Order: sequence, then structure tokens, then C-alpha cells
Amino acid sequence: MRETTRREMLKTTLTAAGAGLVGVPGWALPALAQGETVVPFLDWPEKFVTNPASDRRLFDSRTLSSAITPADQFFTTQHYGHPVIDPATFRLRVSGLVDRPASLSIEELRKLGNTELIAGFECSGNRRPAQGLIGNGRWTGVPLRTVLERAGLKGNAREIVFFGADKGPEEVEFRAQKFSVEQNYGRSLPRDQALSPEPFLAYALNGEPLTRHQGAPLRLIVPGWYGAPNVKWLSEIVAQEDQYLGKFQARWYRSLRGEMINGEMKWVEAAITRQHLKSFVGRVTKLGADHRVTAIVLTDGTAVKTVELKVDDGAWVAMTADPATSARYGWKLFTYTWKGAAPGEHTLVSRVTDTLGQVQPTEEDLANKKTFLEDNSQHPRRVVVS
Repeated sequence: MRETTRREMLKTTLTAAGAGLVGVPGWALPALAQGETVVPFLDWPEKFVTNPASDRRLFDSRTLSSAITPADQFFTTQHYGHPVIDPATFRLRVSGLVDRPASLSIEELRKLGNTELIAGFECSGNRRPAQGLIGNGRWTGVPLRTVLERAGLKGNAREIVFFGADKGPEEVEFRAQKFSVEQNYGRSLPRDQALSPEPFLAYALNGEPLTRHQGAPLRLIVPGWYGAPNVKWLSEIVAQEDQYLGKFQARWYRSLRGEMINGEMKWVEAAITRQHLKSFVGRVTKLGADHRVTAIVLTDGTAVKTVELKVDDGAWVAMTADPATSARYGWKLFTYTWKGAAPGEHTLVSRVTDTLGQVQPTEEDLANKKTFLEDNSQHPRRVVVS
């Protein structure tokens, strides 16, 4: 695999500028310097397509040129294709246990709020070797609670359900019976979470209207949570009293792990919600005799205490925070200048610790987790120094 040149990386940077990032101060720190080249990962998949014709789009961290991910590189994955919705006729319906049901156009939503939020997240299925189901964006929209307060939630509205316009056929099994139905993609939030300051209805990404891949014309963003709850093509909000048990909440996006409770192993299932503390080496570059290692860090909004790097079997050393990536819910970039690297193959691994004392687990620490979702384990990367 050949090294990426500065000219090629500069082309990527200019593409990012064309995506609405011009004039955002400090967001170009990861760009390559003159003469700096990208060092290939030995564990990278042989075939890695960032923009396939299928429904999945991956981000290539080796091309990292800005803390903000260009819209056409932001990851996306979905279950029922990409519905086409005319923004001119679009209406967001708000119904159920509310005092004032509503049908809101994008223009009416703009009048309710035009605020910005930096938020980065990953798919709960994001994992090694590519770690490509990830992105960090500058979202424009209106806080969810503004819309809910306008509608007036009734006292018995305990669960807020979000339905996308994307839908498809499903078989629902109940004991010995199977029912064929058509279902919309849906997720829910409990009342307190929905009314908190964080959840956000976004109609723009990086200063431009949402693309079809990113859920145009409106999507939900739940900062600090995995991607599954961030419903794209948001078309309806329903307030209800009972717990929502749709496929993608009750059955599809679930974790199963063993926990010792009162001295006994209990197998616990839980819905995919908040992101678990995670870091991984996203890019390694070479400039002269030095190597710069960049780690990408994701949290649920809890502040980071330290990010460390270990080379081969050496000691953990501190990495340096990129000050341009300090947004609470944005991804964080940390770097380390690796000097005097000996020729040959090396292993690089990062780990993050937050201010609550939580430390990113190893793969062995997650041995009791049976589902592949929420893999936040330390990821050793292999490189060759020439």
C-alpha cells in the first residue's frame, strides 16, 4: 500500500472547504504539513470503499483533514433505503398526548430555532479494523424541547417516539405466530431525556441543508448517544404513556453481556443508548524522522481526563489534546509525536480515561459481552516504519 501525499490530502481539504467549512477558525489542524505523508495501517481491510452504491457510507480516518467531517464523507447506514422527501411540502407531525397537536414545515421550525451544535457519534456497530462508521458534524436546527413545549406534553406522556419516513416489510414473531407488517424506523426517548437541553432537531449539516443520506430534510440528534437513536428523515413525533417496543429499539439494537450480581453471573440485555468511552488510532503520518499519531476520541459528553498511547510493549505516554476539538459532544482529537522509531513493524494502541475515572476497556475486559455492538475496546494498530 502506498503512502498518501500532501497533494492528495490537500485535495481532500479543499473538498471540505467546498462543503461549507470556510471561515471556521481552527478546524484545519489535522491537515498535513509540507512533506508529511500518511503511514499505512497493516490491519486495514484490503477493500475499503468509502462511498459505495449501497446504503452504507464509511469515513476513512486516514484522510482526516478537518475536525469537522464533510457531509459527503459522514458515515451513514440505514435499513429501508433513502426516502425522497420534498422539503417544500414536508411537515413534521407532533401528536399523541399533547395539548396542541402540530404539523410544522421546515420554515416554521427555522423560526423556532436556528442554533448550532457540534456533535460527533458512531454507529453502535462501528468496530475494527476500519472504524469507519463515524463522523463529527456542525448541526443547525432547533432544540427538541422547544417543539415539545410548544405542543404541550400532557402529564401522562412518559415516552416520546420518533418515526422516520423510511419504512419496510417486517415479520413480527409472537410465540408460534408470525405477522407480516410494514414498519417505519422508530426510536424513543423517556420524557425527562426528551425535555433535557441536549436532543436536537437538525435541518442542516456544516452550514448546508441535510443531504438525502443524512436524513433530509430533518433528523433527530441525541448528543452523546450512538447513531441508532438519531432518527433520520424524521416525520412524526408521538407522545405516549406506554413503553415503545419497536424492532430497532426492543430487538435489533440491544446488547447482551454477563454481569456478576450478588456473586452470580446474570445475563443482562439493554437498549443501545449512550456512547461508551472510546478512542482509537485514526491516522499515523511521517515528517522527516518523526511520526505523528492521531487518536479519535468519543464520549457521552463526560469530560476527558487523559488519552495515552503505547508503542509495542512500552509504557503508556500522554497524548496532547487538539484545542480545536473541545466541544462537549464533538469528537476529540489527540496527537503524539513519536520520535526515533526503529525500522520494522510496530503496534500502536490508545486508551482514554474520563473525569469520572472510567478507563477504556481492553478486548479481554469485554469477554462477557456477547453482541458485537458497543465495541469500545482498545484497538491495537500495526504499522511498518521504513
